[in-house]
Amino acid sequence: MNVLISGAGIGGLALAHWLGRHGIDTTVVERAPALRSGGQAIDIRGAARTVVDRMGILDDIRARHTGTHGIMYVDRGGAPVARMSGDDFGDSGGVVAEIEILRGDLVRILRESASAAEFVFDDHITALHDGPEGVTATFHRSSPRTFDVVVGADGLRSGVRRLTFGGDRQTVRDMGMYGSFFAARTSLALDGWEMMYNLPAGNGVGGRVLLLYPVGRDGEVRAMFSWHSPDLGHDRRDTAAQKALVAEVFAGAGWEIPHLIEQMWPADDFYFNRGGATRLDRWSQGRVTLLGDAAFAGSLGMGTSMALVGAYVLAGELATAPDPTTAFSGYESGMHDYVTRNLKRPPGGDSGFAPGSRAGIWLRNQVIRAMTKLPGKSAMTGNMQAAANAITLKDYPMRNSLTTP
Repeated sequence: MNVLISGAGIGGLALAHWLGRHGIDTTVVERAPALRSGGQAIDIRGAARTVVDRMGILDDIRARHTGTHGIMYVDRGGAPVARMSGDDFGDSGGVVAEIEILRGDLVRILRESASAAEFVFDDHITALHDGPEGVTATFHRSSPRTFDVVVGADGLRSGVRRLTFGGDRQTVRDMGMYGSFFAARTSLALDGWEMMYNLPAGNGVGGRVLLLYPVGRDGEVRAMFSWHSPDLGHDRRDTAAQKALVAEVFAGAGWEIPHLIEQMWPADDFYFNRGGATRLDRWSQGRVTLLGDAAFAGSLGMGTSMALVGAYVLAGELATAPDPTTAFSGYESGMHDYVTRNLKRPPGGDSGFAPGSRAGIWLRNQVIRAMTKLPGKSAMTGNMQAAANAITLKDYPMRNSLTTP
């Protein structure tokens, strides 16, 4: 068997690792000219920790931990009004997970663990033809090639999904929220705390929020700006216009925001997106299947973990099933309950993240303060932990030993 993976992100790289362990020839095609090194801090929770442990990279991931141990909610003067630590709710659930790593660091670790795969950068799939001999993939730059299986691990705006299931209008549900982030520096003494500063609706949009992730001891942070709004018709390729929109939405916001906006203009790792959730009845068609956000985007903080678990299950099913159709059936049935539980939004959904009024912000903070005083784990966090572990991972037989150098 030979497999083509579209996307050298977390799901695609993890899948390449496991396919290599099963002795399956793998090619990864990535639109970017190199690995995407930027990104925010991401969590690894529940069953995904078992997966990275079985990959042999758990110690490497722990060594790159951001050092963050909680979220501190601050007012307009930067004074704390509520806080939530990982110790409040256990090591694998709640808002803060025990394992948090920058996306770029995790991508580098996964790339090293997938050394058996062939990588093709600065290229992408433009057409797929599923025939009796396999799937013939046409590329923007490379010559056409035929594969036994094609996997779209290319994110929420998946090109493979578009070619196989239809465009974003048919397959993505809009979540009503924008987000952007970039690397910056601050003189604030964060001491390992993420800082969240909420603003009510204003400047023509809904609730707004700035979240600062500390990623080092020298003031390095990731600044994440988010807000509720109808679709403003932004151009996904016009970075300058996107930066101008962020500046406009947060104009006059105070606290650290003016200093961060100044650093945003020259930032070369600026990321901007419109939140969405994938809506598909199935993830596979013919010899083509989807993984990660291409298949099941829309969770709150579980995207990385679901991609890692999905890669493990998909690779195992491809290695042990008699044909791709049977493998895809096992993959979808094995992942269904786990994905369904992790896509379920908690009470209040995104409104608790970015309330639209000062009264709403105050009430949210009071709820957090009350939750942290409850004995044991809250019901919400217990549900999150249960969802993160809501899958029994099979022990698929491996052909090859660890490929990590």
